[in-house]
Amino acid sequence: MESKVKVFSEAVRKVVSEVERKVIGKRREIELIIATLMSEGHVMLEGVPGVAKTLLAKTISSTLGLEFKRIQSTPDMLPSDIIGVVVYNPKTSEFSFRRGPVFTNILLVDEINRAPPKTQSALLEAMQERQVTVEGVTHRLPRPFLVIATMNPIEIEGTFPLSEAQVDRFLAKVEIGYPTAVETVSILDRYYEIMLESVKSVLGPADVVTLIELVREVTVDQNIKKYISAIVQATREHPMVRLGASPRGAIATYLLSKAIAITRGRDYVTPDDVKYVAPSALSHRIILKTEARISGIKPGDVVVDVLEKVEIP
Repeated sequence: MESKVKVFSEAVRKVVSEVERKVIGKRREIELIIATLMSEGHVMLEGVPGVAKTLLAKTISSTLGLEFKRIQSTPDMLPSDIIGVVVYNPKTSEFSFRRGPVFTNILLVDEINRAPPKTQSALLEAMQERQVTVEGVTHRLPRPFLVIATMNPIEIEGTFPLSEAQVDRFLAKVEIGYPTAVETVSILDRYYEIMLESVKSVLGPADVVTLIELVREVTVDQNIKKYISAIVQATREHPMVRLGASPRGAIATYLLSKAIAITRGRDYVTPDDVKYVAPSALSHRIILKTEARISGIKPGDVVVDVLEKVEIP
């Protein structure tokens, strides 16, 4: 187990380095997206336009050797535009199912909050059950399967806010911020290289499935589980929180911690792994009180405050 972990952790590091050739200054974000894939979850990318959300998703799929499809959400989009549709063939006098873009390894749903609620809900079964049902017939999705949804946090007009149930389906939420001044200069220096050069495929679909199975074997000490439980409980008791993280938040922290441990070359989880993933696993599951929002406090600030106060085992 230990030797296998070291081999694959080195491979994951190569994947991260390869992605960094095109997406500069986003190492933590890259690691969290890959960790989400290894945990068989889905990820929400939140950031203003132009911070390389789409480029990041596409580059990760290329380095992992996975099939990639992209959906641009619009207000007139229908569920069939995502999952597919049954069509009649007059030549054979038979109905056949024409698969939609959801049948892929990595599905990028760009600006998911621009899609109407009915279309957003079409993703729920795919994300949770890893299958779609059309005309009473169930179709399994390929493995691995990852939904990467992007959202612009400042855009309100012409959008449909995601329900709490939909947001909770995302194992992690990763905020993509602006690059630093130095990173911006590096982007300008390497612009043509970033746009024109392709990345190498470091792993393949079978390797990714092996990573998923490997995550299940990572050891989590009972004290670490109690630490995760204490963090989640603290979000519920925080004075600025109206609704804290659910048990699904604890599970997300648990799974992401195990995946990050693999990338660090270990077959066991440490408290640092938990602290590394907790903001992404919990912040989108916390609903703040009105006075907290008026004061400019964000859910991520609550998680940071909780991590500082909860005793480390």
